[in-house]
Amino acid sequence: MKKISARLTEFMKLETSAGIFLMLAALLALIANNSPLSGLYSGFLDTPVAIQIGALEIAKPLLLWINDGLMAIFFFLVGLEVKREVIKGELSSFSKASLPFLAAIGGMAGPAIIYSFINWGDALTMRGWAIPSATDIAFALGVLALLGSRVPTSLKVFLLALAIIDDIGAIVIIAIFYTENLSAETLGLALAGFALLVGINRAGVKSITPYALVGVFIWVCVLKSGVHATLAGVLTALAIPMTGKDENSESPLNFLEHSLHPWVAFMVLPIFAFANAGVDLSVLQISDLTAKVPLGIALGLFFGNQILITTLTFLAVKTGLAKLPQDVRWVQIYGVACLAGVGFTMSLFIGTLAFDNADIINQVRLGVLMGSFASAVLGYTVLRITCEPNPVREKMRKEAEQELTSA
Repeated sequence: MKKISARLTEFMKLETSAGIFLMLAALLALIANNSPLSGLYSGFLDTPVAIQIGALEIAKPLLLWINDGLMAIFFFLVGLEVKREVIKGELSSFSKASLPFLAAIGGMAGPAIIYSFINWGDALTMRGWAIPSATDIAFALGVLALLGSRVPTSLKVFLLALAIIDDIGAIVIIAIFYTENLSAETLGLALAGFALLVGINRAGVKSITPYALVGVFIWVCVLKSGVHATLAGVLTALAIPMTGKDENSESPLNFLEHSLHPWVAFMVLPIFAFANAGVDLSVLQISDLTAKVPLGIALGLFFGNQILITTLTFLAVKTGLAKLPQDVRWVQIYGVACLAGVGFTMSLFIGTLAFDNADIINQVRLGVLMGSFASAVLGYTVLRITCEPNPVREKMRKEAEQELTSA
């Protein structure tokens, strides 16, 4: 139990620190794109980068290498976390997964409904219906970190499980709704690569190298197939073994998750935030604040999550489908539902898939920033008022941190 508590504390501490880095990266992007450095900022993201091996060539501006390449590493980590949680974690049984699952359904459906209501009838802007249907776990946990030991661990675990299920939903949405010009040949090669990974796993191979090499092959095939390349990260992660060479050795999945987490938290996601959060305020007008795209995103993030997450959670508990987390009150569930409206990373990412028009993407950034900021402020305020300092939890937190330090 202590080991689990220490692992959870380590994860939470890493994610909350990452939230701060994300905020700084987003702020830096806003400053860079609205200062004399704006030309350098745009030029940096437009820098052409090409890799060619024989007839195979991948040539993209730096921004797309970040969105298609670096973010594949993020999705690989998400895939590892999903596999671990489903097999032996917070999503490993119906009793554990039912409440966050229903909450996540609400967190995806509510924002999409509000966005679609505002943008209904406009085929172009309706492409962005999924943008507000995402929760940024790093940002959300970063806000929770500001509350310290006030927040019950069970509430943090609930938010963590909700966000993981939300990530699964986002992956499915991207695969189904944001895939164009599908190439059956290269997609078939990608699936063959995945089948090879499964075979390697079944053969008992524990070395990471063959998984990495085949994973790169799958990424290239998926990139060329028309399906978004980041999904290659998820496919590769699902084949990583969860057991080590013996009972005393660490599994490849645990090793990769532990090793990659700091790099993703403090490099991959901040770079993505810096590349995608730079709203050009100079071209914005007052009317842009009420344009259909930013309004749909902002209201979807802010109202959609808090309304449907709270409602479905309440119905699930009252009908006996699930139980309220220990030491958690309804008003605190509402506070977490508000925090789930912090969409940032995944919302911006889906926005880059939905639109290629620079003006609309700028509106996407505006809507995501407005909705996420308002959700973070409201969620923090609700939890600050309703969660009281707990000396016992503070003592347990310090003991877990000491255990991590001495491990």
